[in-house]
Amino acid sequence: MDRQPPESRVQRRRLRACHECDWVSALPPLRSGEKASCPRCSHVLVKRHRYPAQRSMALAIAALIALIVAISFPFVSFSVSGVGNRIELSQTATTLIAFHQPVVAIIVIMTIAVLPTLYLLSVIWLQLGLLHGKPLAYSRDIARSLAHLTPWMMADVFIIGALVSLIKIAGMAQIELGISFWGFCIFAVLLLMTIQSIDADWMWFSLEGEPLAPEGTQTGATAASQRLTGCPTCGLVNSLTPGHKSRCIRCHEKLHSRLPYSLQRTWALLGAATIMYIPANVYPIMTTTSLGHSGSSTIIGGVVELIQMGSWPVATVIFVASIIVPVGKLLALSWLCTVVRGNSQPNTISRTRLYRITEFIGRWSMVDVFVVAILVALIRAGSLMSITPGPAALAFGSVVVLTMLAAMTFDPRLIWDAPTKAASTSNNSHSGSH
Repeated sequence: MDRQPPESRVQRRRLRACHECDWVSALPPLRSGEKASCPRCSHVLVKRHRYPAQRSMALAIAALIALIVAISFPFVSFSVSGVGNRIELSQTATTLIAFHQPVVAIIVIMTIAVLPTLYLLSVIWLQLGLLHGKPLAYSRDIARSLAHLTPWMMADVFIIGALVSLIKIAGMAQIELGISFWGFCIFAVLLLMTIQSIDADWMWFSLEGEPLAPEGTQTGATAASQRLTGCPTCGLVNSLTPGHKSRCIRCHEKLHSRLPYSLQRTWALLGAATIMYIPANVYPIMTTTSLGHSGSSTIIGGVVELIQMGSWPVATVIFVASIIVPVGKLLALSWLCTVVRGNSQPNTISRTRLYRITEFIGRWSMVDVFVVAILVALIRAGSLMSITPGPAALAFGSVVVLTMLAAMTFDPRLIWDAPTKAASTSNNSHSGSH
C-alpha cells in the first residue's frame, strides 16, 4: 500500500476543486517528487512523495526523540559577575505564570511543545495503521485534525527567538548553550520535514478510498457554478444541498460553497487586532533591571537599543517581525476585504499571491513574544540583572493570534468571484453557507 499511489489503484479521473480559486481540475498521474497545481491560480493541489507512510513515520519518531532530549536537559545558562542562572525549556513558559502572564505562558508551551507532540503522535498513529494495511481507531478524525494543527506549531519561530535573545544579552553576560538547545534545533528541523512529508492525497485515499465525484461534474469551470465544493481537508469534490448543512462524504468535514460571513469575520478580527496593536506598542514589553536600576522598553524601543548596540541584523529581524509584518498583514487583509466587494477580476493572480504571503508570514511575528519568554526565564539575578515581562507581551501575542485567525477566515475564492457573487456570499446568502 505504501508503494502504490492512488493513480495505480483506480482507473478513472480523480477531480479536485481548488481551495483558492474554486476551479475544478482532473488530477494527472503523478510519480514520486511530482506535484499537480491548479491551472488557474497555480495553487498546489497534490504533492506526491515516495514511501509516504514510512518517511513520515520515521521523521515523526525522530522528531519526538529530539523533543524528549530538548525537554530533559538544560536549555541555556548565563553568568555575570559570579552570579548566573540555568533554565530548562519548560521554564520559558512556567516562569511567565509567576509573573502573572498565564495566557502568554499557555501560548508559548502550546506552540512549541504540546501541539507539535500531538501532531507527531497523530502522524505515527495514522501511518502505523496504514503500513499494516488496516487503519487504527479514530484515524479519520485524527487525520482531519492534522491540517488544523499545522499553522499553530512554531518551533522554528522559537529558535529564531532564542537566537535573538542570546545575541541581545551576549555583550552583558557569558552564555552557555545546553544539550537541550541543540536538541530543540534538531527537533524544529525534523518537525518541518515531517510536515512537508505528509502526502494528504495518498493518506486519505488509503484511509477511506475515493468516492466518485457527483455525476455530471465538469472540469474547466468553478465548483460553485455546479453546486459543488471541494473539501478543505481531504480535497474530495462534494455536492451541496441548498439550505442544508453539508459534510464531506469521505472525512466528514463541514462544507461551504464559501466560508460563511467570511468578510464580516475577517473585518471583526482585523478590528480587534488593530485595537490590541495600540497597547502592544505603547506599553513596555519588558522591564530590565541592571545594578539596581530599572528601565522599561517598548517593542520599537528595543529595536532602537539593538541599533545603538550595533546589532543591526537582530534589530532588523525584530523590526520586520514585530512592526512590518503585523502592520503589513493588517493593511493587506483590509485591502483584500475591500477590493473583493467590487471585484471585476483584474489582478486576481497578484491578489491571490498577496493572500498567500499574508497567511505565511503571520506566525513569524511571534518572535518577540518568544524573546520575552526566554529572557524572563533566563535573566534572574536579583538586583544585579533581571528581566520581567510587561503588559505589551499579552497584547502583542493577541495581535499575532488575531491576525492569523483573520487570514484563516478570509476566503480567497472571493477574489475570483464576480462582483455580485462576492457581495452576496459575504452576506452568507449563497447556497451551502447556512
